[in-house]
Amino acid sequence: MFSLLTKKRITEDKTANVFVNSILSLVDEAFPQVANLINEDPEFVISPNIPSNRSDQFLLIVIAGNIKFIPDYFSDYRDIRLIELLYSKFSQAIGVEKDTLKQAVAKQQSLFSKLNHPSKNTHYAMSKAVFHAYDLYDNQKEYFKKMKSPNPIFLKKMDDIISNFIFDWASFLEKYRITQ
Repeated sequence: MFSLLTKKRITEDKTANVFVNSILSLVDEAFPQVANLINEDPEFVISPNIPSNRSDQFLLIVIAGNIKFIPDYFSDYRDIRLIELLYSKFSQAIGVEKDTLKQAVAKQQSLFSKLNHPSKNTHYAMSKAVFHAYDLYDNQKEYFKKMKSPNPIFLKKMDDIISNFIFDWASFLEKYRITQ
């Protein structure tokens, strides 16, 4: 009860701004390092040579994954309102129509399910989606290349990288009480 009184109030709109700005700046600043880590990973027999400015696919994966986590933290239609705000703010920030973004996110989330079936773990699905988005299959050892499956050693490394791009709602909600 006392913690409710000590939390700072923040509106859903400001929450969406914090979320969008933190995701965009994080991907913008960190993707060159992510591309470098992938390009130099010893599990690949051929370097994927992902350009440090090709973050568009990675950003979509991060947005889709993070949006998928929101219902885990919010209820009573707050999740729906917040997701709608996020689509509006992301579409403005990246210069894409809101409906186009929604379709791209839905397609990406569907791919998560396909790539990670039967598991429903979004975090791991995001890692596999990075592998798929940058078509890394042919850059691996022959065994994994023939199987059309990510090398599990590389995938574990990607899981660790992806964990840095998942918004920490638990910490955020410890500090803030979201109001409409």
